[in-house]
Amino acid sequence: MRPKDQFVGRDILGGEYQILEKIGTGGMGSVYKASQPAMNRMVAIKILHPKLANRKDLASRFRREARAMSQLSHPNTVKVFNFGELEEDGSLYIVMEMLEGRNLNQTVRKDGPIPPERAIPILIQVCGALQEAHDLGIVHRDLKPENIFLARQGGINDYPKVLDFGLAKVTERQMNPGSIILTQEGMVFGTPEFMSPEQAQGKTLDARSDIYSLAVILYEVLTGKLPFSAKSPMEYIQKHVTEPIIPLSERVPEHRFPSALDEVLARALSKKPEQRFQSASEFAEALRPYGGPAAQALPAPGQTSSAPEPARTSERRPPLQSSAGGQSQSSTALLLGVAALCLIVGVLSAVMLMRFLGH
Repeated sequence: MRPKDQFVGRDILGGEYQILEKIGTGGMGSVYKASQPAMNRMVAIKILHPKLANRKDLASRFRREARAMSQLSHPNTVKVFNFGELEEDGSLYIVMEMLEGRNLNQTVRKDGPIPPERAIPILIQVCGALQEAHDLGIVHRDLKPENIFLARQGGINDYPKVLDFGLAKVTERQMNPGSIILTQEGMVFGTPEFMSPEQAQGKTLDARSDIYSLAVILYEVLTGKLPFSAKSPMEYIQKHVTEPIIPLSERVPEHRFPSALDEVLARALSKKPEQRFQSASEFAEALRPYGGPAAQALPAPGQTSSAPEPARTSERRPPLQSSAGGQSQSSTALLLGVAALCLIVGVLSAVMLMRFLGH
């Protein structure tokens, strides 16, 4: 008989959430289904394994995931409502929207390869989520089919949600003081089957690394196989760096793919980042012609227009050193002072000139 989970059945955060059951577990933490009575909704709560709370590197990675996701507002990124630290035992948590459905890996394992008319619209929407993240300086770094969830939302099936920004690389301006930099050059993180050549070599990554990983995902979704034949994670890493991909049509000869789609994937899977599509939006538009009417109906992945409202957090934030409002008021006062001085000088000059002319 398994020991009872310490969180199941508990009320947390002063009774705001009631944890009902465990719905998943991983190396870093577990995910629970919980109710939020005040909002009359179900949520998912990810809690870092208590035994890992003292690991500063993992705790920092967990906080990084929460902060990265709380900045994102794209409809195809899972929503974060709250994050912080439980007062009872110091466990770190993230409260997210509850999703119904299954991830892309489960879908392919159950249904087999997905035809382009279904797969490409899914990937175009994922590109939209990534474009917003990239515009904010966030690189996912661990894209794989398990991190793309196909939800049923608003009566729509195959509504993708991008999950798990635990390895996200963010710009230094977004890091809180004291944060541990986990993604230093020379360190390799990610999933070997889906990592870019530069990621496999521990190099500095940018948005083009995510595009490579997304192209590997699409390749597997379309064929049920990866772009290389390998028997171990290390062999996959080696082939990402050194070997050309197996063309789609050769990988599954029983299926026919447009030769132009083969070319799109080959470009997205180029070994050199500068030879790939340079943005998620560009990759999405290259895929659109092969996704059927559903792909044509989707809006183009656009750039983010404004920063989203951050998720609530129980962690203390450092006070702001200055405010735009204060700077604006100071500037206005300075301009008014200069204008008044110029007016006074002008009046005095005019009076003196009139007296001079009178003499």
